[in-house]
Amino acid sequence: MNIEQVKIDKLIPYARNSRTHSDAQVAQIAASIKEFGFTNPVLIDETGSIIAGHGRVMAARKLAITDVPSIRLTHLTEAQKKAYVIADNKLALNAGWDDEMLAVELTDLKDMGFDLDLTGFNPKELKDLFDEKDEINSYSQKVDAPTYEPSATKPNIKDLYDDAKAFNLIDKIKTSKLPQAEKDFLMLTAGRHVLLNLQLIADYYAHSEKQVQELMEESALIIVDIDNAIANGWVNLSEKLDEIYTNDDE
Repeated sequence: MNIEQVKIDKLIPYARNSRTHSDAQVAQIAASIKEFGFTNPVLIDETGSIIAGHGRVMAARKLAITDVPSIRLTHLTEAQKKAYVIADNKLALNAGWDDEMLAVELTDLKDMGFDLDLTGFNPKELKDLFDEKDEINSYSQKVDAPTYEPSATKPNIKDLYDDAKAFNLIDKIKTSKLPQAEKDFLMLTAGRHVLLNLQLIADYYAHSEKQVQELMEESALIIVDIDNAIANGWVNLSEKLDEIYTNDDE
Protein backbone atom coordinates (compact mmCIF):
# COMPACT_ATOMS: atom_id res chain seq x y z
CA MET A 1 0.00 0.00 0.00
CA ASN A 2 1.41 3.37 -1.05
CA ILE A 3 0.64 6.74 0.49
CA GLU A 4 -0.29 9.30 -2.13
CA GLN A 5 -1.17 12.97 -1.86
CA VAL A 6 -4.71 13.47 -3.11
CA LYS A 7 -6.46 16.76 -3.79
CA ILE A 8 -9.08 17.21 -1.09
CA ASP A 9 -11.64 18.29 -3.73
CA LYS A 10 -11.23 14.87 -5.38
CA LEU A 11 -12.31 13.00 -2.25
CA ILE A 12 -15.93 11.83 -2.08
CA PRO A 13 -17.55 11.48 1.39
CA TYR A 14 -19.51 8.28 1.94
CA ALA A 15 -23.15 9.40 1.75
CA ARG A 16 -24.36 6.77 4.23
CA ASN A 17 -21.64 7.30 6.82
CA SER A 18 -23.23 6.55 10.19
CA ARG A 19 -20.43 8.17 12.21
CA THR A 20 -21.09 11.81 13.13
CA HIS A 21 -18.55 14.57 13.74
CA SER A 22 -19.56 17.62 15.76
CA ASP A 23 -18.01 21.00 15.12
CA ALA A 24 -16.20 20.72 18.45
CA GLN A 25 -14.68 17.36 17.52
CA VAL A 26 -13.62 18.57 14.07
CA ALA A 27 -11.94 21.52 15.80
CA GLN A 28 -10.09 19.08 18.06
CA ILE A 29 -8.92 17.01 15.09
CA ALA A 30 -7.80 20.20 13.34
CA ALA A 31 -5.81 21.24 16.41
CA SER A 32 -4.23 17.78 16.51
CA ILE A 33 -3.24 17.96 12.82
CA LYS A 34 -1.79 21.42 13.36
CA GLU A 35 0.26 20.18 16.32
CA PHE A 36 1.37 16.74 15.15
CA GLY A 37 0.92 16.89 11.38
CA PHE A 38 -1.33 14.73 9.21
CA THR A 39 -0.06 11.45 10.68
CA ASN A 40 -3.02 9.20 9.82
CA PRO A 41 -3.74 8.84 6.09
CA VAL A 42 -7.28 8.85 4.74
CA LEU A 43 -8.44 5.50 3.35
CA ILE A 44 -10.16 5.72 -0.03
CA ASP A 45 -11.29 3.34 -2.74
CA GLU A 46 -10.29 3.37 -6.41
CA THR A 47 -12.81 6.13 -7.19
CA GLY A 48 -11.69 8.43 -4.36
CA SER A 49 -14.64 7.62 -2.09
CA ILE A 50 -13.68 7.92 1.60
CA ILE A 51 -13.72 4.66 3.52
CA ALA A 52 -12.12 5.98 6.71
CA GLY A 53 -11.06 9.47 7.68
CA HIS A 54 -14.14 11.65 7.22
CA GLY A 55 -13.33 13.64 10.36
CA ARG A 56 -9.74 14.18 9.25
CA VAL A 57 -10.89 15.44 5.84
CA MET A 58 -13.35 17.86 7.50
CA ALA A 59 -10.55 19.11 9.75
CA ALA A 60 -8.22 19.48 6.74
CA ARG A 61 -10.83 21.65 4.99
CA LYS A 62 -11.06 23.78 8.15
CA LEU A 63 -7.27 24.26 7.99
CA ALA A 64 -7.42 25.05 4.26
CA ILE A 65 -5.25 22.03 3.44
CA THR A 66 -5.48 21.26 -0.27
CA ASP A 67 -3.79 17.83 -0.41
CA VAL A 68 -4.08 15.03 2.14
CA PRO A 69 -2.10 11.80 2.46
CA SER A 70 -4.26 8.89 1.37
CA ILE A 71 -4.07 5.14 0.93
CA ARG A 72 -6.09 3.67 -1.91
CA LEU A 73 -7.69 0.33 -1.04
CA THR A 74 -8.54 -1.43 -4.27
CA HIS A 75 -8.90 -4.96 -2.95
CA LEU A 76 -12.11 -4.54 -0.93
CA THR A 77 -15.51 -5.74 -2.07
CA GLU A 78 -18.52 -3.44 -1.78
CA ALA A 79 -19.63 -5.33 1.31
CA GLN A 80 -16.18 -5.02 2.89
CA LYS A 81 -16.12 -1.27 2.24
CA LYS A 82 -19.48 -0.82 3.96
CA ALA A 83 -18.38 -2.95 6.87
CA TYR A 84 -15.03 -1.20 7.25
CA VAL A 85 -16.66 2.25 7.39
CA ILE A 86 -18.44 1.02 10.54
CA ALA A 87 -15.68 -1.20 11.97
CA ASP A 88 -12.97 1.47 11.71
CA ASN A 89 -14.91 3.62 14.17
CA LYS A 90 -16.52 0.98 16.38
CA LEU A 91 -13.38 -1.07 17.05
CA ALA A 92 -11.62 2.01 18.43
CA LEU A 93 -14.58 2.70 20.74
CA ASN A 94 -14.33 -0.82 22.17
CA ALA A 95 -10.94 -0.07 23.74
CA GLY A 96 -10.70 0.94 27.40
CA TRP A 97 -8.38 3.05 29.54
CA ASP A 98 -6.03 2.26 32.38
CA ASP A 99 -7.10 5.37 34.30
CA GLU A 100 -4.18 5.27 36.73
CA MET A 101 -1.58 4.98 33.96
CA LEU A 102 -3.41 7.58 31.87
CA ALA A 103 -3.33 10.04 34.77
CA VAL A 104 0.42 9.45 35.18
CA GLU A 105 1.06 10.12 31.48
CA LEU A 106 -1.14 13.23 31.45
CA THR A 107 0.59 14.51 34.58
CA ASP A 108 3.94 14.15 32.84
CA LEU A 109 2.62 16.10 29.84
CA LYS A 110 1.21 18.77 32.12
CA ASP A 111 4.56 19.11 33.88
CA MET A 112 6.23 19.49 30.46
CA GLY A 113 3.91 22.41 29.72
CA PHE A 114 2.01 20.56 26.99
CA ASP A 115 -1.52 21.68 26.10
CA LEU A 116 -3.66 18.79 27.37
CA ASP A 117 -6.61 19.89 25.23
CA LEU A 118 -4.72 18.39 22.29
CA THR A 119 -5.14 14.93 23.81
CA GLY A 120 -8.89 15.11 23.17
CA PHE A 121 -9.95 15.06 26.82
CA ASN A 122 -12.25 17.85 27.95
CA PRO A 123 -11.55 19.86 31.15
CA LYS A 124 -14.05 17.87 33.26
CA GLU A 125 -12.56 14.52 32.19
CA LEU A 126 -9.06 15.78 33.01
CA LYS A 127 -10.20 17.06 36.41
CA ASP A 128 -11.84 13.72 37.25
CA LEU A 129 -8.69 11.82 36.25
CA PHE A 130 -6.40 14.03 38.33
CA ASP A 131 -8.76 13.96 41.31
CA GLU A 132 -8.82 10.15 41.20
CA LYS A 133 -5.02 10.02 40.94
CA ASP A 134 -4.68 12.33 43.97
CA GLU A 135 -7.12 10.16 45.91
CA ILE A 136 -5.14 7.00 45.12
CA ASN A 137 -1.87 8.68 46.05
CA SER A 138 -3.28 9.84 49.38
CA TYR A 139 -3.96 6.19 50.27
CA SER A 140 -0.85 4.65 48.77
CA GLN A 141 1.75 7.00 50.25
CA LYS A 142 4.35 5.21 52.29
CA VAL A 143 3.68 5.53 56.00
CA ASP A 144 6.61 5.38 58.35
CA ALA A 145 5.07 3.45 61.22
CA PRO A 146 6.69 4.02 64.61
CA THR A 147 8.78 1.17 65.95
CA TYR A 148 7.00 -0.56 68.81
CA GLU A 149 8.96 -0.70 72.05
CA PRO A 150 7.46 -3.08 74.65
CA SER A 151 7.44 -2.12 78.33
CA ALA A 152 10.17 -3.48 80.58
CA THR A 153 7.75 -5.53 82.66
CA LYS A 154 4.74 -7.67 81.89
CA PRO A 155 1.44 -5.92 82.81
CA ASN A 156 -1.05 -7.48 85.18
CA ILE A 157 -3.67 -9.30 83.13
CA LYS A 158 -6.46 -7.57 85.09
CA ASP A 159 -5.24 -4.24 83.75
CA LEU A 160 -5.75 -5.29 80.13
CA TYR A 161 -9.51 -4.80 80.23
CA ASP A 162 -12.46 -3.14 81.96
CA ASP A 163 -15.46 -5.47 82.17
CA ALA A 164 -17.67 -3.42 84.51
CA LYS A 165 -20.18 -2.41 81.83
CA ALA A 166 -20.32 -5.93 80.42
CA PHE A 167 -21.07 -7.51 83.80
CA ASN A 168 -23.71 -4.88 84.65
CA LEU A 169 -25.43 -5.84 81.41
CA ILE A 170 -25.07 -9.55 82.18
CA ASP A 171 -26.74 -9.03 85.60
CA LYS A 172 -29.68 -7.31 83.90
CA ILE A 173 -29.99 -10.15 81.41
CA LYS A 174 -29.90 -12.79 84.15
CA THR A 175 -32.66 -11.10 86.17
CA SER A 176 -34.87 -10.48 83.16
CA LYS A 177 -37.94 -12.61 82.43
CA LEU A 178 -36.88 -13.37 78.90
CA PRO A 179 -36.92 -16.92 77.49
CA GLN A 180 -33.67 -18.77 78.22
CA ALA A 181 -32.67 -18.92 74.54
CA GLU A 182 -32.81 -15.11 74.33
CA LYS A 183 -30.89 -14.78 77.57
CA ASP A 184 -28.17 -17.08 76.27
CA PHE A 185 -27.84 -15.07 73.09
CA LEU A 186 -27.67 -11.71 74.89
CA MET A 187 -25.15 -13.12 77.37
CA LEU A 188 -22.89 -14.15 74.50
CA THR A 189 -23.03 -10.70 72.95
CA ALA A 190 -22.51 -8.82 76.22
CA GLY A 191 -18.77 -9.39 75.91
CA ARG A 192 -18.69 -6.72 73.20
CA HIS A 193 -18.85 -4.13 75.96
CA VAL A 194 -15.56 -5.15 77.51
CA LEU A 195 -13.14 -2.22 77.08
CA LEU A 196 -9.62 -3.26 76.05
CA ASN A 197 -6.38 -1.43 76.73
CA LEU A 198 -4.61 -2.10 73.46
CA GLN A 199 -1.25 -0.69 74.56
CA LEU A 200 -1.13 -2.94 77.62
CA ILE A 201 -2.34 -5.90 75.54
CA ALA A 202 0.59 -5.34 73.18
CA ASP A 203 2.96 -5.23 76.15
CA TYR A 204 1.43 -8.39 77.59
CA TYR A 205 1.80 -10.13 74.21
CA ALA A 206 5.47 -9.15 73.99
CA HIS A 207 6.22 -10.80 77.35
CA SER A 208 4.08 -13.94 76.85
CA GLU A 209 5.04 -17.46 75.81
CA LYS A 210 4.49 -18.63 72.24
CA GLN A 211 1.21 -20.47 72.89
CA VAL A 212 -0.38 -17.40 74.47
CA GLN A 213 0.86 -15.22 71.61
CA GLU A 214 -0.61 -17.56 69.01
CA LEU A 215 -4.01 -17.56 70.76
CA MET A 216 -3.96 -13.76 71.08
CA GLU A 217 -3.25 -13.53 67.35
CA GLU A 218 -6.02 -16.00 66.58
CA SER A 219 -8.39 -13.90 68.72
CA ALA A 220 -7.33 -10.80 66.75
CA LEU A 221 -6.18 -9.10 69.94
CA ILE A 222 -2.87 -8.65 68.15
CA ILE A 223 -2.44 -8.43 64.37
CA VAL A 224 1.05 -9.38 63.27
CA ASP A 225 0.31 -10.77 59.79
CA ILE A 226 -1.91 -8.36 57.79
CA ASP A 227 -2.54 -10.98 55.07
CA ASN A 228 -3.82 -13.43 57.66
CA ALA A 229 -5.97 -10.73 59.25
CA ILE A 230 -7.58 -9.86 55.92
CA ALA A 231 -8.13 -13.52 55.02
CA ASN A 232 -9.93 -14.11 58.32
CA GLY A 233 -12.08 -11.02 57.99
CA TRP A 234 -10.54 -9.14 60.92
CA VAL A 235 -9.54 -6.26 58.66
CA ASN A 236 -11.82 -4.95 55.93
CA LEU A 237 -10.30 -2.85 53.14
CA SER A 238 -12.32 -0.73 50.76
CA GLU A 239 -12.35 -1.91 47.14
CA LYS A 240 -9.92 0.86 46.15
CA LEU A 241 -7.50 0.15 49.02
CA ASP A 242 -7.73 -3.58 48.44
CA GLU A 243 -6.72 -3.06 44.78
CA ILE A 244 -3.78 -0.87 45.80
CA TYR A 245 -2.68 -3.37 48.45
CA THR A 246 -2.85 -6.24 45.93
CA ASN A 247 -0.91 -4.30 43.30
CA ASP A 248 1.77 -3.40 45.85
CA ASP A 249 2.25 -7.11 46.62
CA GLU A 250 2.69 -7.87 42.95
